[in-house]
Amino acid sequence: MAKYSFKVVDSAGKSQKKTVEAKSEEAARAKLKSDGYSVAGVGKEVGGKKKRGGKVTDRDLSVFCKQFAAVLRAGVPIISALDMMGEQMTNKTLQAALAEAATYVQKGGTLADAMRQNPKAFPDMLSNMVAAGEMSGKLEISFERMAVQFEKDGAIKSKIKGAMTYPIVILVVVIGVVAMLMIMVVPTFSSMFEEMGATLPKPTQVIVAISNFLVSKWWLLLIIVAALVVGIKFFKKTPAGQQLFGQMALKAPIFGQLSVKTAAATFSRTFATLLASGIPLIDAVEQTGKVMKNKVIRDGVIGCKAQVAKGVPLSKPIRDLDIFPAMLPSMMHIGEETGNIEDMMEKVADFYEEEVAVATDALTSMMEPLIIVVLGVTVGGIVIAIYSPILSMYDAVDNY
Repeated sequence: MAKYSFKVVDSAGKSQKKTVEAKSEEAARAKLKSDGYSVAGVGKEVGGKKKRGGKVTDRDLSVFCKQFAAVLRAGVPIISALDMMGEQMTNKTLQAALAEAATYVQKGGTLADAMRQNPKAFPDMLSNMVAAGEMSGKLEISFERMAVQFEKDGAIKSKIKGAMTYPIVILVVVIGVVAMLMIMVVPTFSSMFEEMGATLPKPTQVIVAISNFLVSKWWLLLIIVAALVVGIKFFKKTPAGQQLFGQMALKAPIFGQLSVKTAAATFSRTFATLLASGIPLIDAVEQTGKVMKNKVIRDGVIGCKAQVAKGVPLSKPIRDLDIFPAMLPSMMHIGEETGNIEDMMEKVADFYEEEVAVATDALTSMMEPLIIVVLGVTVGGIVIAIYSPILSMYDAVDNY
């Protein structure tokens, strides 16, 4: 059996460290709880390394919210529910955050404030929804809505990721094929051309020059590529970089419309969820803006808050942004007129989530022949550039 070290809180509220010998970390936790301790954090195996948690995904949060809502409806107290969920979660980061949340609540804090202590595990939107649920006495409803929210968000991200995987894989294959031709095939023909003393056409000279560079200065190419990647990543983290790439994402050919529809679906679903849970309109606008990944959209939506505070209907500044499709502000305006804006936004979210699914399927179908054409033109161009001097020499010999 292994030994595990934990940070625990005793019945008097005093924090301390305890080492327990058990077959597994879960068994060690159970033993400490049976002794009356509250366990906080991930266990560290004595003589070993502390377990890493990993990123908390939308699916992790969706499963947690769905199960937590069910446990609350069954009448289980919050602290017991947190302990129960912590034991079931496979994600170590979320498991540790739930353990810390249980300790915080046990000391008299609210669940929303407990979640705010771990923003990496619990997004601000979830914490605010929980706060609204605690104030209204409908905490389980807040978790049920968030379960749907995270499930929808995860589905959209998964769909887009799947659509991007195929072209990326093919691009890697294209680069590999071209590199093999340039490094292994072209030098052979280059040596033959030198021995024959033939005058090479311009395309062939370019191909040979590139091949010679790759063979002799490949390390320089790696440095240049690495510098570009690091530079782009650094620039993307700056406000100017986020602004530039945000505009590019919205206006890019083919992918631009997909980005807009994805943003429309995320905005509508998030806004509807917040409003339906009792979050005030102005706060809902701000929180929805913060959820948006694109800086252009994020700044635009948050900027609408000032207009709403002046009494302007939200549909007007949203329309003035000229980012979302016209249907979104139109449906929002109808919702404002009828007093049923959250239902309208849910319908808009359903529509654009379906649009994203259709668009990603269409994008994948369109990319397949396009990538094949690019591969054919690239490889074919290299082959033609290599063989054209040979064919020209054969023609000259025949004519002679």
